[in-house]
Amino acid sequence: MKRLIVFLSIIMASVTAMAQDGKDIVTKSYKVDGNCGMCKKRIEEAAYVKGVKRAEWNKETHMLAVTYKPSKTTDDAILKSVAKAGHSSEKVAATEADYKKLPECCQYKTNTCEH
Repeated sequence: MKRLIVFLSIIMASVTAMAQDGKDIVTKSYKVDGNCGMCKKRIEEAAYVKGVKRAEWNKETHMLAVTYKPSKTTDDAILKSVAKAGHSSEKVAATEADYKKLPECCQYKTNTCEH
């Protein structure tokens, strides 16, 4: 009987720990400038900082959806990484130097992307 109580206690503690872990995840969306599939790949890769579980940028809406653990990172850290890759967001602008490093078709300020 003691073994059963100990076993059930361990199971309950494990379930409680897993339930708390799921509450520590948030999903937010941000407008991020870009043009094409190359931009999508670059933006999503840049958004994957420590603590990010999922990042997906939509080419048509220019919205980046990010699922992350607030205990590991912040939305500012994610958007700063994206800006460092050359893509401005509604909260963090890319520097002109980082923007100029983008391939010509990805320079979204010119609206000259043909793909």
